Amino acid sequence: MADGERHAGPGDTRGGTPGAGPADGSGGGLGPGRGAPGDGDGGVRLDSPRGRRVLLVTILGSTMALLDSTVVNVALPRIGADLGTDMAALQWTVNAYLLTLAGLILVGGALGDRFGRRRVFVLGVAWFAAGSLLCGLAPNAPVLVAARALQGIGGALLTPGSLALIQASLHPDDRARAVGLWSGFGGIGAAVGPFLGGWLVDGPGWRWVFLLNVPLAALCVPVALRHVPESRDPAAHGRFDVLGAVLGALALALVTYALIEAGTAGPVVVAAGVAGVLAGVAFVVVERRRADPMVPPAVFASRQFTALNVVTLFVYAAFGGFFFLAVLQLQVVSGYSALGAGAAMLPTTLVMLLLSARSGELGERIGPRIPLTVGPLLCAAGMLLMLRVGPDASYWGDVLPAMLVLGLGMAALVAPLTSAVLASVDPGRAGLASGINNAAARVAGLLAVAALPLLAGMGPEAYRSPAEFDAAFGPAMAWCAGLLVAGAVLAWTTVRSQAPAGCHPQCRTHCAVSAPPLEPPAQGR
Repeated sequence: MADGERHAGPGDTRGGTPGAGPADGSGGGLGPGRGAPGDGDGGVRLDSPRGRRVLLVTILGSTMALLDSTVVNVALPRIGADLGTDMAALQWTVNAYLLTLAGLILVGGALGDRFGRRRVFVLGVAWFAAGSLLCGLAPNAPVLVAARALQGIGGALLTPGSLALIQASLHPDDRARAVGLWSGFGGIGAAVGPFLGGWLVDGPGWRWVFLLNVPLAALCVPVALRHVPESRDPAAHGRFDVLGAVLGALALALVTYALIEAGTAGPVVVAAGVAGVLAGVAFVVVERRRADPMVPPAVFASRQFTALNVVTLFVYAAFGGFFFLAVLQLQVVSGYSALGAGAAMLPTTLVMLLLSARSGELGERIGPRIPLTVGPLLCAAGMLLMLRVGPDASYWGDVLPAMLVLGLGMAALVAPLTSAVLASVDPGRAGLASGINNAAARVAGLLAVAALPLLAGMGPEAYRSPAEFDAAFGPAMAWCAGLLVAGAVLAWTTVRSQAPAGCHPQCRTHCAVSAPPLEPPAQGR
């Protein structure tokens, strides 16, 4: 296995020693006199005080990133009104975060493997909190966009480390239960996120959507430094693929800029689009030639893995575009408050929270092909039902049916998709495969938020005009539904029907809408 494959996956610890002890021979990273009841060569027990604090740290860290991905959309109309921005600035408010997160999430996992998972996780939490503070204090749109990009860097450092800390720190017998608890609390956070965001926007103000992360980080960082053991992967060596990371992020940034600013059709926009495509080609060439690539091309030798990632691109592009535009439609056209728009999203995440485990179990019995076909079709139906949501929309008759059907489709889709991705590669590459799939979903959302307003004919001031926004919302939902149908057709024609090995603990209560769950590192095997 190439060196790059050993450390490219987020939180991937292939080659680590069995159990939760560190790879660097430091005695668990505890330091003299810092042991605790339940510590030992096999790792910290979950039922011990230290084990509960490890779980608390991982939940707090992941909740920060998860809440940010679910509450910001609700605040967009108020942000636009307060800062006097146009539609492009609202797109960048979402995409600046997605850009750095998607471009660096694989690097974040590699840094943790190399320099210490706790160290990189704590750095990510602190960085994310600093970016959040800057977002909350931003005096204008350019500062807000820059702060959102900084937030994404912090998210790329902390997101892979969350599950990696559980797997590296806790006793092997407790890891599955800990991942289940982590996922369950994350599911609750995702469910209440839009409601909380709406309450903050209508109450203290939209800036508190970001400032809320600061006290969470202030609690998380000292607990992590005091109670979480340090760990590394001894197999993580060789050089970092800095050139690959730069080219990938540059390609995404330039293409995103070209799509968002395409309405001007100026020479700078055209040049940015061409340069972005060329940077993407250069990224592929570099990854094929490097000994330690960030994204090893060999993993795509599995046709099943490649097909599943294309399905991921289709469905998560639709999800990213939908959740960006739906809360705007509810507020701009239907007259909902921010709290009302956030509450309207609750049924989707609650259905996912309740049914994800059963969906994963069903996928184990019948294989992923049918869930990956039926799920996107249900989601497409839910988005087409949103066409009924206009100026005089009834929540019970128009909004709720669309949210419930969409939730059923997402519940049917997400757990089988994650399990199928992990089953399509060798077990030793599970962390890498999960990281690539997670990054693909975020890239899909990034491009959808950039391209969908353009494809739907939204002008720069569309969100200020209910009639103009409503006229473009219908074509946008048709585009989203078309992407989902394409994903369903691709899944039916390319995905094998055999069942994967099992539903992974993090899928059982998963209800985040921005990306599939990451796979924790495998140790003690």
